[in-house]
Amino acid sequence: MSIKFENVGISVRDLDAAIAFFTDLGLTLVGRDTVSGQWADTAVGLDGNHANIAMLQTPDGNGRLELFEYLHPAAIETEPTRPNEIGMHRVAFSVDDLDEALEVAAKHGCQPLRGVAVYEDAYKLTYLRGPSGIIVMLAEDLRRR
Repeated sequence: MSIKFENVGISVRDLDAAIAFFTDLGLTLVGRDTVSGQWADTAVGLDGNHANIAMLQTPDGNGRLELFEYLHPAAIETEPTRPNEIGMHRVAFSVDDLDEALEVAAKHGCQPLRGVAVYEDAYKLTYLRGPSGIIVMLAEDLRRR
């Protein structure tokens, strides 16, 4: 059996705001759609499933992020995930310039949870809250300079 990573799916409160955030960071919007019907109910496991979706891709073509905004059933607000909670933890991206990426994030009202750290003179990285409270890790490989 072969297996290939396809994407990470994240439910968001405001699809347009999430698309703007991730495209400003450098992802490309591949497509948008509205999904519903029997196939969607079966695949997702929700009766009456109806959602607006968007697929974004990293510039290297290796990573995809599927964002969805539920129309029905209504999205359920939850407390933002903390880094030590069980479940979906974060989405992580390598960036060429962390300072520039943080400037982009700040334009969307997103700031580091605590600050910027340097790991063994190899990586400069931070966690920040993205749209809908998503934890986003941004990391710059300092060895690539």
